[in-house]
Amino acid sequence: MNPRRKNRLYLALFVLVGLGLAISLVLYALRSNIDLFYTPSEILQGKGPDHELPTVGQRLRIGGMVMPGSVKRDDKTLEVHFKIYDARGAIAVTYFGILPDLFREGQGVVAQGVMQENNVVMAKQVLAKHDEKYVPPEVADAMKENHTGPASAYVSPVKGSSQP
Repeated sequence: MNPRRKNRLYLALFVLVGLGLAISLVLYALRSNIDLFYTPSEILQGKGPDHELPTVGQRLRIGGMVMPGSVKRDDKTLEVHFKIYDARGAIAVTYFGILPDLFREGQGVVAQGVMQENNVVMAKQVLAKHDEKYVPPEVADAMKENHTGPASAYVSPVKGSSQP
């Protein structure tokens, strides 16, 4: 093999190794910015998208219905505490800020934030549905998977009662 071909081979190998390293670093950096979607029952039962329980400090999105009677607002700050539920459980959410105009009890929401201890989500953003027929796609898919029917069939989970 002549020296010119040898140099081309080394250059090609160097470019391929550099490209592979760059792609690996980009994918590793983006991995920490992915927000996985969970339902309250998946968090409580540990059956998430990767079959792992979300860990403290993990970014995630949680979707479901706002539990009636659970919205508590702090009179002195913009802090709001509420619970998101589905047919099999409820998760507490804390949000600091102004909630969307369409946010109300019994409506579908998706909260994006960070998992805290004791299954509490510290939300950085809360999205509310825009009319009576809309359910966020992730919530609709999760409801189908849980065999719970349409969002209008949800009832407040009460211990000892049978769920639809």
